[in-house]
Amino acid sequence: MSFAKSLGKSFVLIIIILILLIGGGLWLDYLDVISVKKTFAPLYKVMGKTPQTSLTATQSRPLVANLDEDRLAKIQESLLLQAETLDKREADIVVKETQLEQTAQELSEREKNQEEREKTFNLAVKKYDDKNVNVEQIATNLNGMAPKNAVDILVAMDDQTVIDVLRKVEELAKANGTSSMGSYWLSLMPSERAAEIQRKMINKPESLN
Repeated sequence: MSFAKSLGKSFVLIIIILILLIGGGLWLDYLDVISVKKTFAPLYKVMGKTPQTSLTATQSRPLVANLDEDRLAKIQESLLLQAETLDKREADIVVKETQLEQTAQELSEREKNQEEREKTFNLAVKKYDDKNVNVEQIATNLNGMAPKNAVDILVAMDDQTVIDVLRKVEELAKANGTSSMGSYWLSLMPSERAAEIQRKMINKPESLN
């Protein structure tokens, strides 16, 4: 009787040990410490479940790979957009530099033209001043001469110089409060020459040019 009882206890212990072994194996397999799926495949079938194989375990990897490819594609797209933006900025800078160079060239040309105009104007002023000084000196000298000698000198001059001298003589006479000799000199000149000078003095403005 005691032998049968001991045999029963031993059998129970063996069953418990097998259960523990199977449960521990499944747990370690779940933790991916060991692989016992093929060994317990019949048990999975009895329980109506499909054991997880290495193929099913890696089915999620293509999804991860696709995500990595998407990230890489987005990065490449972002870099491409940045490159296009930089190219556009570089092109804009080149256009602006060209415009600035053209503007600088135009300003340089304007400055050069302005300098030329100022130079021409200064030369004209100097020429006028020199001529005015000469005409004033001639008028002063003629006023100090005898009328006949003064007229001989005037007749040898061109019409415009005669006109300038006569006008300067008139100006000096007004400034000094004296009588001008211009009219008397004209009366002593040949009549045709005197008439021509008077006509020009009437038709032209009072200018030394």
